[in-house]
Parts: sequence; structure tokens; C-alpha cells
Amino acid sequence: MKIFVPREPEFEKRCGLIPSDAKRLIALGAEVSVEQGLGDKSGYSDAEYTQAGAQVVALRTSGIAEADMVVRLRKPPADEIAKGKRGAMHVSFLDPFNEKGLMDAFAAAGTSAFSMEMMPRTTLAQKMDAISSQANLAGYVAVVRAAERMNKILPMMMTPAGTLSPARVFIIGVGVAGLQAIATAKRLGARVEAFDTRPVVEEQVKSLGAKFVKIDIGETGQTAQGYATALTPEQIAKQQAGMAKICSQSDIVITTAKLFGRKAPILVTKAMVDGMKPGSIVVDLAASDNGGNCELTVAGKESLTANGVLIIGDTCLEAGAAYNASQMYSANVANFIDHFWDKKEKTFAIKLEDEIIKGCLITHGGAIVHERFKKA
Repeated sequence: MKIFVPREPEFEKRCGLIPSDAKRLIALGAEVSVEQGLGDKSGYSDAEYTQAGAQVVALRTSGIAEADMVVRLRKPPADEIAKGKRGAMHVSFLDPFNEKGLMDAFAAAGTSAFSMEMMPRTTLAQKMDAISSQANLAGYVAVVRAAERMNKILPMMMTPAGTLSPARVFIIGVGVAGLQAIATAKRLGARVEAFDTRPVVEEQVKSLGAKFVKIDIGETGQTAQGYATALTPEQIAKQQAGMAKICSQSDIVITTAKLFGRKAPILVTKAMVDGMKPGSIVVDLAASDNGGNCELTVAGKESLTANGVLIIGDTCLEAGAAYNASQMYSANVANFIDHFWDKKEKTFAIKLEDEIIKGCLITHGGAIVHERFKKA
């Protein structure tokens, strides 16, 4: 089986497969080729891929045309889909909730397209969960980015000239990214508070040395896959009112509340930002072209409000640690391929009744087959 990994768009620092995982797939019996310069921006040279046994090719079109499976990180340009073999496989993030045209193109091309966003959150699939691996790094980078931009230090410091108070950090949303943000801020010496609509995470917050903020917004819960359920408008209003005072006292506010497949909820309003101290920072991990958790977030930019609050709307904070982000994504993909590898036939076996395959296979056999998208 031939696996090809093309270079990512110019703005993307990460890559879809690193040399050590290329070597691992070759050991399974796959032929691996990568586009020239694939890992340049993330710290992996062409020579490392060659040493791992992969072929480095200059012509992207030929790599796609000959591949039985194309592996990448970001969704492909629509015009590339028809250039692949009919019946070939594709593995990457696909944003299937917002890319109906792309899914139709995969179906028309007869491609078996796997969406890394749709990997089930089960114990067995944990090692393939790219959403969680990237969110983990985003939580870390969010704190480091804020610490770099802030005009204060994070830890308490006792000096002959006096005592410097620790910075106050408020984390909204205690999923994978939020927990890593808490842990990083605590390691840097900040005073950390956190809030989540799921009371079940209180113990995790406390175990990391942070204070769990309790706001009574009524009955809440989480989905079977561990995501927070969407709040009603009334609950969001209560939550905002409860958080306003904490935001006004905080030096850094980090929001992490993404709702998979839906627009992120506004948790930090303009009025809340207006009440924050000059020099304080909001890092919006839910920033996207559809907005974010902060009402004033501008996707892809850092913006300064009239009252001196910096809002960081980076849509891909994990790329700030591109070497490790590539390493983790590559491991997720390699684990996925390895799990379904047929050692006798030396190929990836699409087991349509398998829970993991059913969770992430979007198109197959010329049609959209995923239950959540085929009716749409």
C-alpha cells in the first residue's frame, strides 16, 4: 500500500507525519512518500525522512495520483480530491460540519475519507484522538503566549525591594485544553481559578492546585463523549454574571469552550471586557471565523481594546509548538493506521462495522456514509 503525505498550506507550521512514524509505517509493509519540504516548518528535514526509508518527491500531483492513502493534517483543496485514485483513502482533519461541498467531492471521487475530528472518545481510540492531543498543546501555548504578552510576572516574588503578588489567571472551560492551561499556569506560579459547567471536573481542578469557581446556573451535564452540553440563553446569562467579577480581578482570562460542530458560545461579553484592568489579557481558544468565546475576538489577530485589554484570537495556538504538535498528530494517525493494518495483505482494512471506523469514516464507495452527515 502506498501512503503519500503532502506539504501543508504555507500558513501551517505543523505537518501530517514525522520521520519516526514514517519508519514505523514502512516497517508494517507500507510504501511511504512525502512531498519535499513537508517538515521544514516544524523542524523535520527531508534528510530525516529519507533516512527513515521514505521517498521524498518534488511533484505533489504524482504523489496524490499514485497513493492508496493520502495523509495530511488540514483539509485538502477541493481541486485536489479528483486527482487521486478512485477508491483511495484520505486521512486528515476535514471539518465535516462546515464542509458539505468537500464531503460531496470526496463521495464523487469514490474516496474513503476519514475525519480526525470525528474519532470516537473511547478508551480504545484514545491513542488516535487528535482533537485532544492538539488541545493539550493549545492549553499550554495559551498560557505561555499570555505570559509573554503581559507586563507582569506570573509567580509571587519576594525581593529586598518588596513582595510581588502572583498574577491571577482565570480558566473558563476545564476540558483537555483547560486542564493543561491550569497545570501550566500553576507551574509558572500564578494564582489560578477555573470554571466549568460540569461540576464533575471540580476534583480535577483542585488536584492541580487551582480553585474551582462555583456558579449556580441550574442543571448541566456532559455528552457521552465527555463534552459539555450546550447551555440555554438563561444559563449563559447567569454564567456571564457570575464570571464578570472574577474577570475584573484577573490578569489573564483563558476561554476554552468549543462546541463541536456548532458556533462557540459568547462567554466573555464586551461589558465584561470593559470591566477588566488595563494590561490584562484574554486568550480565546475558541477563536474562529465564526467568532469565539469573547464577544470582541478577531479571528487570527491580537487586538487591543480602548481600555487596554489585549485579546488574542489565534485560531491555532497549538502551532506555536509545531514540533511537538506534529509529533502528537503524527502518532495519532500512525496509531490509527496500525490499529486497522492487515498484516497478511499489508494494507489498511476498512472494517465498516467497527466502532472507530463508523465514528470517523465520512465517505465510502461513492457516497456519504456517516450517519450524522448522509441525511444532510
